[in-house]
Amino acid sequence: MVAPLKTFETCLQAVNEADSAQGLLDAVEALADLTDERSIPTLIQVLGFNNPGAAVAAVDGLIQIGIPAVSTLLDKLDGYNYGARAWAIRALAGIGDPRGQDLLLDAAANDFSLSVRRAAARGLGTIRWADVPESERAAAMMRSQTILLQVTGDDEWVVRYAAVVGLETLALQLTATADVIIQCLQRLSTDDDTIAVQTRAQWALEKMGAS
Repeated sequence: MVAPLKTFETCLQAVNEADSAQGLLDAVEALADLTDERSIPTLIQVLGFNNPGAAVAAVDGLIQIGIPAVSTLLDKLDGYNYGARAWAIRALAGIGDPRGQDLLLDAAANDFSLSVRRAAARGLGTIRWADVPESERAAAMMRSQTILLQVTGDDEWVVRYAAVVGLETLALQLTATADVIIQCLQRLSTDDDTIAVQTRAQWALEKMGAS
């Protein structure tokens, strides 16, 4: 028996009619696999559902669609649903469009939710710097560096861990020396009160050739 052809219309219908958590997950995965820009509003809506699996699939789909999803993600960002906000920031971080930088900077430093701060911190290191005008690039990278250095003092170790990842990724793309980042990572590798953060900072230093 030949499986029915999955079209945008049939996948969208399956999402709208899903009556179980697994059914929603399967439907969202199928919709995301199409990489169809028409699915952007629905995938963003799924980020607010209480279904982490479906949210992961929606994030993956939005990242695959890429830059065309950014404007809607920014416009539809949910300031009240922290779960949805965290997933949206993961999508923006995965896409890496520079238009999301201001949001990531604010979220990493100030958001109430640790999951949002963590996602934003990771994303600040993975912005597509080549898409920033050359005359603005150094200043934009320094804004990310400043906030990431600040976030290494976050009360939550998972956020500090994400800041280490962001700093490592950023440092590997800097054209100038990363002395300030190296000094911060060296301090974290010995002084942070969580072994996981210490270990990740040491690994970052090794990858940067600064251990």
